Amino acid sequence: MSDSRVSRLYRKNVRERIDELLELGFLDETIANDLRRGHSLLSADGADKMIENVIGVFGLPFAVATNFQVNGNDYLVPMVVEEPSIVAGASGAARIIRAAGGFTASSTEPLLIGQVHVIDIDDVDAAIAGIEMRQNELVELANSLHPKLVARGGGARAIECRVISLPQASRTLAVHLLVDTRDAMGANIVNTMCEGIAATIEQITSGTALLKILSNLADHSLVTASARIRLEDLAGKSLSAMAVRDRIVLANELATADPYRAATHNKGIMNGIDAVAVATGNDWRSLEAAAHSYAAREGAYRSLTRWSIDDAGNLQGSITMPIRVGTVGGSLQANRGVVAALRICGITGSTELAELMAAVGLAQNLAALRALVSDGIQKGHMSLHARSVAAAAGTPDGLFTQVVQGLIRSGDVKPWKAQQLISELSTDPFVTDSDFPDPAVCGTAAGKVILLGEHAAVYDKHVLALPLRSAVAATVTETSGGIRLTVPDWNIDRQLTATAPEGAAAALLPIVEQLGLAGRGFEIQVRSRIPVAMGLGSSAAVATAVIRAFDRALKLGLDDAAVNELAFACEKIAHGDPSGIDNTLAVYGEPVLYRRSDDPPMRTLTLTEPPPLVIACSGTRGITKDQVAAVRRRYDRETALYERLFDEIDDISLAGAAALSDCDYDKLAALMNVCHGLLNALQVSSPELETMLEIARSSGAIGAKLTGGGGGGSIVALCPDRVDSVAGALRSAGYRIVNIAAEQGSV
Repeated sequence: MSDSRVSRLYRKNVRERIDELLELGFLDETIANDLRRGHSLLSADGADKMIENVIGVFGLPFAVATNFQVNGNDYLVPMVVEEPSIVAGASGAARIIRAAGGFTASSTEPLLIGQVHVIDIDDVDAAIAGIEMRQNELVELANSLHPKLVARGGGARAIECRVISLPQASRTLAVHLLVDTRDAMGANIVNTMCEGIAATIEQITSGTALLKILSNLADHSLVTASARIRLEDLAGKSLSAMAVRDRIVLANELATADPYRAATHNKGIMNGIDAVAVATGNDWRSLEAAAHSYAAREGAYRSLTRWSIDDAGNLQGSITMPIRVGTVGGSLQANRGVVAALRICGITGSTELAELMAAVGLAQNLAALRALVSDGIQKGHMSLHARSVAAAAGTPDGLFTQVVQGLIRSGDVKPWKAQQLISELSTDPFVTDSDFPDPAVCGTAAGKVILLGEHAAVYDKHVLALPLRSAVAATVTETSGGIRLTVPDWNIDRQLTATAPEGAAAALLPIVEQLGLAGRGFEIQVRSRIPVAMGLGSSAAVATAVIRAFDRALKLGLDDAAVNELAFACEKIAHGDPSGIDNTLAVYGEPVLYRRSDDPPMRTLTLTEPPPLVIACSGTRGITKDQVAAVRRRYDRETALYERLFDEIDDISLAGAAALSDCDYDKLAALMNVCHGLLNALQVSSPELETMLEIARSSGAIGAKLTGGGGGGSIVALCPDRVDSVAGALRSAGYRIVNIAAEQGSV
């Protein structure tokens, strides 16, 4: 059983999430490949076989909610829904419920009700007596219509009668047939049975069977889910845990007393249940009808949940409602999206799915109530609403994250503000020359752009790379105590601490340790012409620039070899298993062919001209450490195959070095294109990078590939005589261009 606590899934891009779910066993390779390609899991031809007059397939977001544990079993919950905050809310609520033991769920026997409404009855009481006398015959007749269902343990179970009085009419009779449809949704089964027994019912009652159809009020299929939340897990930013608990209980009481509030309260519950129903191919409209009818069963519309305080002062909640769903049937199997959803959650039967849905509904209710009674619903919605606004404004992929963050910071989450941010971000450089420190008073370092050899370099193959000279500069000022790192271009302002190291600050700890700086105070300020986590060697460049800044400030007398060794130690923290190419470029700032087992590991290349390259950043962070680890896992599973791929990349890097030295750009372009194909085979590209490459090639690039770790990050394009047009096309699409220090013989 896989653990549903998938760490920081929301921080990953779509492809990374798919890869992780595949690694954890929630997906198989076939479904994962379909999801990676971004294709609809339901084709138009498939849809045409499901309903009438099909003209296409309408898309909705397909997501997973994490942290669910029901009856001791872990579930990753598939959800198809367009409304922001639903998936995040359910996952967050499930996390705190899990901390107190998870959900407990139970259900009655899953029976559907088929109705035969009989009119024109002279003696209703006699008709009821006749039905009751012959109910075994009616049940057997119904079961004879579906012998396979009976063989699977299902079938008609009993007959019930209800008298209904119509205005200005005699009493009528509703004959209920209770049917266990096993794991099928069962509507067609029940309808067939109702029609099959209608004639016999007419003969018994001397009436007319007017309606013969199932009821969606499945109150013989009740599901209950309950949970406890520890008091200490309820505290908000501005309210105590006790205040949040008491307000949740009061809010639920309001939904029990006020039907206007109850409508919204129950709608929030169905946000989660419907999303699971759509994902698993179930009739969400039937579930809605059943839920709201059941909520009004006592003559007043009320809350479906109950929240109270237990004897220990903790919050406890429960939900009871009719949920009748299916996990088998032709309509479900015809939709590959449903197959994928059921594979993700690992459900084995309809009762298990119904109990999971009830838990999702309870979690959704907790998330909504907690937000409402503390910070208000809008604050929780803000970041997700900003994503919707940014998308509606046509934000290019390369600027999406920055526009969303800008909308949230501004407080104006409006389309006009998104358009303003798009315009500003499309033209602003990373750092202007006037902002950059004077090289005479700071430590500097180069970034890097890999032309050929990514990932293979980790396995001791050759890599061809060029420096982005003067990419990063750092200054060091001694202070009274503590070491603070600020990188304003990356929004970093952090204290270096060995007790809770994080990000860039953690990667610099070897400098503090090896240079004997512990206990002293320094202010480290870094300026960067390259973005962070875009595959351009930012972490190695920062480490190198900071080491050189300390060397200058403290007169340590470090040579390049010592700087390189210390920068490599920082890279090990940043990336886990680095090849050494990033710190080598950062320190020496020369075009190189590099292999770490060679002595020396780098061979400097002499270029007669800077190659006509365009480097463009996607805006989506590519975390090298994660990508390297993912490739390592696949390498361990298919070592021989991956060795062949790395050998191919090695040959390409060697040939590319010769082509670059000879300015044979046609040959170099061909090698770049083939290398990208191999990197794609390593599964380190992404749909966004592929879009950027298509823009570059269609605008005149003769060779183009991802550069760096992948999974986001950047591309590099070779564009003889077309640098401006390629850069312009990428910039117009919203991607940032990095071309620095070209006058120094680099790029």
